[in-house]
Amino acid sequence: MHLDKKERSLLGLASILLGFLFIILIKAQGAAGSQVVLQETAVPSLIKTEQENQQLSIENEKIQQELLKYAQGQSASALINQQVQETKMNAGLIALTGPGVRITLNDSTRAATGEEDPNKYYIHEEYIREIINALWNGGAEAIAVNGQRVMTNTEVFCGGSFIQINGTRQMPPYVIGAIGDPNNLSAALKFYYVWARLGEFQDQYGITRKLETFDSVTIPAGKLRDYKYAEPVKEGT
Repeated sequence: MHLDKKERSLLGLASILLGFLFIILIKAQGAAGSQVVLQETAVPSLIKTEQENQQLSIENEKIQQELLKYAQGQSASALINQQVQETKMNAGLIALTGPGVRITLNDSTRAATGEEDPNKYYIHEEYIREIINALWNGGAEAIAVNGQRVMTNTEVFCGGSFIQINGTRQMPPYVIGAIGDPNNLSAALKFYYVWARLGEFQDQYGITRKLETFDSVTIPAGKLRDYKYAEPVKEGT
């Protein structure tokens, strides 16, 4: 078939347009295919990420619960330790320090003459007991005599040339330390008759009766008592 020049030009232009349209169609299909592939890969990835986040959330909650249990355990342990310390303090089993007073009692360096009563030249156990009672009455929180902690089972009695305290033999001078308000302790001592009497003996017979106040007095710890016969009462009996 013979085509003139104009027809050949139109045919060429149509071929170019068809080629251009074909290329556009191929690209469009490629893009659509890429979107489909992207969607197909993105959805499982999002699901996996969400599952991982949920697992992390569960593990974090478990960690928070463990930390809470640990904190509660630490609090309980601290409370138990505090209660143990308070119990030991009340029982006199730990050393204490604080403001208070120190009392020194000592026998006279002079000797009785003539018909004088020689007992008035010595410090006797009843003086120490009365002073201890006065200090407790004055609000003392801890007392010791010559380093012996005064506890519920502390004995103070005369053994001849010595005074026995907590099963130990103590010789003069007798130093009594007490922790508490120094003013209250001093006032309580002066309220007791034995304190005034010791003052008279100091003037007349030369014994030593000295009272000092301090910002810091140290009282040593006492010892546990052995129980051979006593035992706690069982509940419900």
